[in-house]
Amino acid sequence: MAPRSFFGVEDFLDDDNSRPYTYQKGKKSKNPNKHISFKQRTIAYMEPFTLDVFISKRFVSASLTHRVTSKQVAVAGTNSKDIKAVLRSRSDIPACIAIGRILAERAKEADVYTGSYTPRDRDKFEGKIRALVQSLIDNGIDIKVYLD
Repeated sequence: MAPRSFFGVEDFLDDDNSRPYTYQKGKKSKNPNKHISFKQRTIAYMEPFTLDVFISKRFVSASLTHRVTSKQVAVAGTNSKDIKAVLRSRSDIPACIAIGRILAERAKEADVYTGSYTPRDRDKFEGKIRALVQSLIDNGIDIKVYLD
């Protein structure tokens, strides 16, 4: 086995040259016998699109992302020029509703009609986030919300 470098990357060629030069060693599971449920294995394929919402004091941004390929299908935010000119404030509830409406239109153009949303640990599903999700639902995008 080749000596490991400082960053945990090994420099060598495989027998079949499938990983030339360098590759990152994968992390081993702490519990290799841990059971993974059927739902955990298939959720990324059954509900492939996830809603990502970022709300700061200055702006609101939301996107629909494909879980398996990590491609952003539709993106909307109050920082874009066309939306910035129309809105009075870029971070209040009417701005969230507008972002939800625009995101729904862009998702329909990409043939995406369903998605899922799981709030982060620090986020509560109320106020601005709830307004954005409700705006998506009202405009024809079926969003499943998973609350813990």
